[in-house]
This record gives sequence, structure tokens and C-alpha cells, in this order.
Amino acid sequence: MHELKFHWRLPQGGERSGASRAEQNSLESTGLPDLEAQLAFCRAAEDAGIHSLLTDFGWAKPDPILLATALGMSTRSIGFIVAYRSGLICPTSFVQQLNTLSCLIDGRFSLNIVAGHSPEEQHYYGDWLEHDDRYTRTEEFLGICRALWSRQHGVTAAGQHYRVEDSRLNTPFHSTYGRTFPELFIAGNSAQARALAIAQGTCWMQIATTPREMAATGRDVLAAGVELGARMSVIARETREEAIAAAHALIGESRPFDHRRAEHAFVQNSDSASVASTFALGEHEWLTPYLWTGAVRSHGTPAIALVGSAEDVAAGLLDYVEAGISQFILSGWPKLEEMVFFGRAVLPLVRERIESARIVGV
Repeated sequence: MHELKFHWRLPQGGERSGASRAEQNSLESTGLPDLEAQLAFCRAAEDAGIHSLLTDFGWAKPDPILLATALGMSTRSIGFIVAYRSGLICPTSFVQQLNTLSCLIDGRFSLNIVAGHSPEEQHYYGDWLEHDDRYTRTEEFLGICRALWSRQHGVTAAGQHYRVEDSRLNTPFHSTYGRTFPELFIAGNSAQARALAIAQGTCWMQIATTPREMAATGRDVLAAGVELGARMSVIARETREEAIAAAHALIGESRPFDHRRAEHAFVQNSDSASVASTFALGEHEWLTPYLWTGAVRSHGTPAIALVGSAEDVAAGLLDYVEAGISQFILSGWPKLEEMVFFGRAVLPLVRERIESARIVGV
């Protein structure tokens, strides 16, 4: 069985507690780091037992590699999940950057590789490939990266999108934990993402659906020795009634920003399978007794959430563990307080029940 890991999304600098994805990515967002506030969040995550923090990629955000460098050099144990896309840099330069980062923060990072979800945003970066072609390019990209991590010197490859000859680096990947390259989360719910995860990844990271559906679609991924991951949100309170009230309050807050209209426009202009399929799930408010879609159409696809008491959320997470999920990227509202409550009240229940199951041989 793979090690069970719980990660959390790092808030953007200046991000308001109940902000939706569209609001965070609006032109009013500064896109600048706030190291003092983000370092405080990192240290709270360490205290809460969180393994790593996701540093997002996008035009409205700071560069995730530089941000992970600054935060990693000022923290003691928290890891970082660096989101990135192919097509922005050649594989050799990318590996050189990451190997340098590994030396600076002792390899405390993994990669969340996304093929892109918005043609409009891809055009900002000079990328005009269609959805399936971006996955083809990403497989070439990661193939060269993994070859460089495996032997450093003499890597030659000629594909449709990249060509390197006798490529070499004198900057090796560094980690006292024994890794020779970072974990590679392949993000996306499409068939192309699943195939890429099997070919080049260490974990297929999907926006959560029901445990039963994730078990069915992930069977061949697990058979290939690749982990399954789920990205979702958590709204946990002392009682289920309090959690449901908090969930409804999140989407009922009156603000000048029109979240639903902005999210609908985002989905209409996206070519992402996970964005479209998760948005469609918003037609049904509850997919399981704990899995709530109420905020998906206002706060974005990662807002599909486990809602309930600490016991409810722990039970929901264990359903995913039984389905083969071993890595979770979570977020919640209020952003800091939700993570602290999760670490104090939910995570110990999950660990305790998993350990009890091991003792009795389940």
C-alpha cells in the first residue's frame, strides 16, 4: 500500500477567505506573493500534519518555482507541489531549475503537471496547441525530463515537439530522502491524462468524483504501479448541521463579484475534461452522503467538497482510500482555519482508523 499523504492548496498572496477561482483570477488580483502571510500558512500546515502545499500556475499568480524556492528556504519540513505546464521551457532547462531547487530545499517538492485548461490563457504564453496535442507534447516533455533524472548525461531525443542531442547536466537532483527525481502528479480527468499518468507519472491526480467512479477509472492506473490522487475541498465543523450551514453560507454571501456568471464563462471557454465533467455534476447537490457539489458552479471545479462533522469527513476520506486513493490535495474555507481544524480533528481520526484496520488485518 502506498503512503497516505494529505496536501493543501497554498492561498495566493492577498487572497480573500471566501474568494472563488474566477475572483482570484480577475484583473483586480495583484498576482504577487505575500511571503509573510504565506510563510505563516506554511508553518501552520507543518503543525497540522500536512505533507505539501500546492503552488498554483496561471497568469494571475506568481511563478510557482520561484515561490516554492522562497518559501522552502524559510521552512523546515513542509513540501511543495509545484504546478507547471509543458511548452513554456525546454526540458533540459526545466530539469536544471528543479535540480537547483532540490539542492536549496532538500528535494521537498513534487510536480503537478497540467496540460492547460483554457485556450485563451495558453495563448497568453504563446501556446496554440489543441487539447490532445498538448498531452502528446507533455509526454515528450516528461520523457526527456525523466531520462535526464535517470542518467544526467547523454540524453538524445527527437520527437514532434522537442529535440535534444547528447543533453547533459552537471546539477543532479538532491534529496536526503532517497529520491532521484520528484513525484510527478499528472492532473486531469480525461483519458489522455490517464494514459500520460501511466506512461510518465507517479500519480494520476483527478478532480474528485465519487469513490466508486474513481475506483473504476483508476483500476488500470493502479495496475501499472501508479498512484491515484483526488483534489477536492473540505468543509468540516463540530457537527454536520454546522458544516452544511457553513457550506450554504459560502455560496450565499452577497458580493459585488458575480461568481456564477464568471465561472460559467470560464467553463464555456475551457477545453478541459475535468472542468466540463465536474461542472456538470453540479446538477446534483449531493453525490454521496458527504460529497457536495453546491459550490462548483460559483467557486470552480476544485470546490467539490466533503461536508460534515470531523467523523463524516474522515469516513468520506476513508471511502476514497478504500477505492485506491493515496494522495489528496485539499482546500477549504476559511482557508487557514479549515486546515487547522482538519489537522486537529479529521486527520487523527483517519490515521487512527487506518491503523486499527491494519491491526485487525483488514
